[in-house]
Amino acid sequence: MVMAILSDGFMGSELRKIMIIEGQDAFDEKIAALKEKISIDGVIRNSADKINAVRDIVREVAARGDAAVAEFTAKFDKVTLKSEQFRIPVEQLRAAHDQLNRGLLGSLQKAIENVKRYQSRVFVGRNEITDPSAGIRYTLIERVGICVPGAAAPLPSTVIMTAVPAIVAGVKEIAVISGPRYNGSIHPVILAVCYELGISEVYRIGGAQAVAALAWGTQTIKKVQKIVGPGNLWGQLAKREVFGLVDIDSIAGPSEVLILANDKANPAFAAADMLSQAEHAADSSAILITDSQRIADDVIKELEKQLSVLSRSEDAAKSLQQYGAIIVVSDFNKAILLANDFAAEHLQIQCGAESNEVAAKIKNAGAIFVGDFSPVAVGDYWAGPSHTLPTGRSAKFFSALSSNDFVKSTSIICYDKDKLQTAAADIVKLAETEGLTAHANSVKVRTEN
Repeated sequence: MVMAILSDGFMGSELRKIMIIEGQDAFDEKIAALKEKISIDGVIRNSADKINAVRDIVREVAARGDAAVAEFTAKFDKVTLKSEQFRIPVEQLRAAHDQLNRGLLGSLQKAIENVKRYQSRVFVGRNEITDPSAGIRYTLIERVGICVPGAAAPLPSTVIMTAVPAIVAGVKEIAVISGPRYNGSIHPVILAVCYELGISEVYRIGGAQAVAALAWGTQTIKKVQKIVGPGNLWGQLAKREVFGLVDIDSIAGPSEVLILANDKANPAFAAADMLSQAEHAADSSAILITDSQRIADDVIKELEKQLSVLSRSEDAAKSLQQYGAIIVVSDFNKAILLANDFAAEHLQIQCGAESNEVAAKIKNAGAIFVGDFSPVAVGDYWAGPSHTLPTGRSAKFFSALSSNDFVKSTSIICYDKDKLQTAAADIVKLAETEGLTAHANSVKVRTEN
């Protein structure tokens, strides 16, 4: 496969076509086109047919429950299941755990502990604020559904990065869905991690029909209150469709990285980081912004060298060709402005001793990786923050998943007679201004005479 790519000519001068240089023709137009191509709103606008198809799937699952889930699973996953076969027996989870390589299990357990430690530190759900008159109370979301992709590769890290924050928050019920793409079931490493985490409710269903089943509930699947986790476009559109019926984390698109690099950057590191995202799928994006033409040229050379030896080189090459860019700007302040506008899922800063200073200027990013020795893989697997992040420029308004996403807040208001008396005239005045005389009277009857 590697040789096929090399012979197709996506190297050398062809690879240089992903470079966009400020001051050359159509720079602004090329940047705008790139933003449109990777943005969630652009994907949504161009997915009218899929949106309608997903709406039909959700409607059918809401109306027919298990029968519709089985029908769509047979149609899309080519796996025939009866409703009683949706759920993986606990014995299979235990068997997968028992058979897991002990070295891999040890690494997974260390990652789990790292995530637990971090998510416990950032959790605000125990910080109830009380006040004589007004406060706030945090309460748990009781039942959560987690989407775990399994089409291209088994992703045990996704189980960790979505389930552990919920466990730390104290969620009582967690249901995991994953498409039956591994011999008609779910890859055993995913089952093993679920067992390690104490999750016993695991369903071999995926896609829009599984999201709909979690949101509406079926004869065999209990309705959840929130759905989190990544997935393909069909699953994300389904999350969008059921939002309001349940809560969701975000609408996530393909994986992406944006690297800010000055002349202190290591071109080999930058190229490796671009390729680490590009290999996810042919629609993943990898962008580097620099004020150094030398760095840009050297990264091109490194991409050429490293691409030739990747096991997933075909997907990586397609990603670079269609969604990759090396942007050269005249001033690094412009690079920072562009980075905040792109609002990338993963933002890496490779600016030598200036990396922390640059990081302080970033407002919009799913996660920021500071310095030469903070590759995205550290966040994907190890450091503690969840790798479930906003994509498609949605980091301007969505956040990284955390333990705080599994609690909800309730306002507490408690006035005594004297405090209400003090505020009564102003409250009445405001209510009467809005023509809501019953509102005003509910204060008057308590304070007059």
